[in-house]
Amino acid sequence: MSRGPYKEVEWRTLSLVFLCYAVWMAASVWVAEHSVLVAAIILSFAIAFHSSLQHEVIHGHPLPSRFWSEFLVFPAVGLLIPYQRFRATHLKHHIDPNLTDPYEDPETNYLDPEVWERLPGFVKPLLRFNNSLFGRLLIGPAISQVAFMRDDWRLFWSGERRDIAIGWLLHVFGAILVLLWVWALSPVPVWLYVVAAYLGLSLLKVRTFLEHRAHKLPRGRTVIVNDRGFWALLFLNNNFHLVHHMHPFEPWYRLPALFDRNRERFLARNEGYLFQTYTQIFTKYLFKPKDPVPHPLWRKG
Repeated sequence: MSRGPYKEVEWRTLSLVFLCYAVWMAASVWVAEHSVLVAAIILSFAIAFHSSLQHEVIHGHPLPSRFWSEFLVFPAVGLLIPYQRFRATHLKHHIDPNLTDPYEDPETNYLDPEVWERLPGFVKPLLRFNNSLFGRLLIGPAISQVAFMRDDWRLFWSGERRDIAIGWLLHVFGAILVLLWVWALSPVPVWLYVVAAYLGLSLLKVRTFLEHRAHKLPRGRTVIVNDRGFWALLFLNNNFHLVHHMHPFEPWYRLPALFDRNRERFLARNEGYLFQTYTQIFTKYLFKPKDPVPHPLWRKG
């Protein structure tokens, strides 16, 4: 494992934070004066990129102070997922022995086969469709948002009220600030901004689509997508996902070189779970489910 969170300012990441907001503001105001549709498209990419920056903050970047790092990404430009709740569930997801566990991994799409069998008939086709990349892009954000809010609701009533209430209250305040900007200063209608937020989450589903697979060994469950282009930038190299899981405190800009220096070790560790580009993933899985919804290796106990 890599060393703990960095103690110096990471200027490359900090610069991207300001660039992200600059693009977001330019799209919401100046681009929107010419075309609200083009503005919404740009906003969706800025929102997805903002989420990638939030992910960096979760892992201790770009400032030595957690408070000030979180302050940088406080505006809830994505509207949908509260940062503090994202942080809590994502850190739980980083307990690698639990990856893909239908109960312990909050980011998995697998279900306990017994739960799957009890689902209403109309739900199963939706979840199967959601396991194709096209389905994940189209309905994945809605399904994950409902599941996220359902789980938080259950946790709230089971006793974890303080953390969940604070996380959602902060999120609502941050979202109000964003919507006030859109309402008061932007030609983009609020409803179209909500659509852009949905599209931003949809773009993130390209990254999360096959990050983890069912495998008998925890180390074999995490992918490497050796992409160095547009998608890698949008995701801040989190496509080198195994590298990130093994070295969670390394900043985004060090992950590709770390993989290149230790390529054989990483591929041996994850049992060769590798894709070269996102084009390869789109070609293979756009209309084809990548795996079943019920966990194929799940055993009770």
